[in-house]
Amino acid sequence: MTKKDKLYFSNEVLLFPLLFLLAIVVVFWIESRFNINLNHLGIYPRKIEGLRGILFSPFIHGDVKHLFNNAMPLLVLTSALFYFYRRIRWKVLIYGLLLTGLFTWIIGRSNIHIGASGVIYMLTAFLMFRGILSKHYQLTALSFGVIFLYGGFIWYIFPTDPKISWEGHLSGFIVGIIFALIFNKQTLPVKKYVWQNEDYNPDDDPFMKNFDEDGNFIETVSETEIVEPQKEPSSINYIFKKSIPEENKDL
Repeated sequence: MTKKDKLYFSNEVLLFPLLFLLAIVVVFWIESRFNINLNHLGIYPRKIEGLRGILFSPFIHGDVKHLFNNAMPLLVLTSALFYFYRRIRWKVLIYGLLLTGLFTWIIGRSNIHIGASGVIYMLTAFLMFRGILSKHYQLTALSFGVIFLYGGFIWYIFPTDPKISWEGHLSGFIVGIIFALIFNKQTLPVKKYVWQNEDYNPDDDPFMKNFDEDGNFIETVSETEIVEPQKEPSSINYIFKKSIPEENKDL
């Protein structure tokens, strides 16, 4: 088992997600500070110039509310990806970002699509389904945690609001599911116990010898005897000293 197959906290678990979020905040600050509108760099479906939005759109947001709604889920989900899926984190993040943008470019409405929500939906779907499919108890627990926190996001993969790019959400969700199926052997190894091995024989297991065929516990008597150390008999030596009579002391 290599180091990448183990769970441990390192600075990069938070560093890279924070840098990703910081880049988004800086872009929004530049737009606000210098009164610049970068929406034209978003995804414009089925237009050649709209392909540049595949790379740039996750860093562009329309207003503070849009940025705030995406900031915390993006930080939490990206940190979870970097901690639990150390071996494949860059593949999932970079390829997921590009494929989500490409799918949005293919199926999206003829309008400009901006925001990191597509990446968020990709991470949500990947963490949800990959953990359940892995059958690893820690990754499964992560899946239920993501479902509890962001399970309600699923309603926004449908056209519920014309102002929301549901196509970007749907694209990210589909990419996340595909990644959960593809990266099925590059996650944490599942711990196998002795009795799960194919060559396991219960008759050779010392622990199983304590039970009969019906599963009842058999009380066994140890063949070894406890030998108490023999104590040597204690002896008392008396020393007799003859006293001198008083009348003979001056002689």
